Amino acid sequence: MNRSPLRARASWLGRTPYREAWDLQAALVSAIRSGEAVDTLLLLEHPHVFTMGKAASPDHLLWDESERIRRQVQVVWSDRGGEATYHGPGQLVGYPVIDLARFGLTIPEYLEKLELSLIDYLRELGIDSEPGAPGFTGVWRDDEKIAAIGIKLNRAVVSHGFALNLTTDLEYFDGIIPCGHADKRPTSVEAITGRRIDTETAGRQYARHFERVFGAVLDWSPAPVVKNSKESQASGVG
Repeated sequence: MNRSPLRARASWLGRTPYREAWDLQAALVSAIRSGEAVDTLLLLEHPHVFTMGKAASPDHLLWDESERIRRQVQVVWSDRGGEATYHGPGQLVGYPVIDLARFGLTIPEYLEKLELSLIDYLRELGIDSEPGAPGFTGVWRDDEKIAAIGIKLNRAVVSHGFALNLTTDLEYFDGIIPCGHADKRPTSVEAITGRRIDTETAGRQYARHFERVFGAVLDWSPAPVVKNSKESQASGVG
């Protein structure tokens, strides 16, 4: 007998500073664990920011402070898994904040489904892509990364997520060693197809693939308002 679809919330946050989205995720994690909030898919884009995961080191930053100031790029040391990555305008960011136990998923199964949901959406856009080879997370096309993935686990509740390059200015990746791999370069939907897709439009299109792959029904609502949480004892995967 098939399981009934799980219900979760989806919210489009627009352009949101990284720290603000990070605080919201931490608050949601605490609220979901206490039963005060439902599983939530946050969709958004960030202003220019280099985020440094738990495996990152200072030498992964290639632009000095003056160059970062000139280009209006912040640096944030994050609690997600993985190394250095870039977020900015024209990039769809998805933060599923969900209870893996409720979805009946292990971490490897969750990562596999997250990759598959992105691969399916890219196929809708006419792009063939695949998961990374062993040791390379995210979604790739012809040895170039089109979507990065980095997560954090707090007990059974996962946060952080993916960043899909749509119309991203790929020059900003020159300011870091992306995900610790100097020889690997990023690409984007625009670079591959020439199409310029609005980030909110992409978020709502992607959400359909998230629903199908995760067996969920998403109820769209404004940005959730929850109490902030300082709780951060977790493990990360990047």
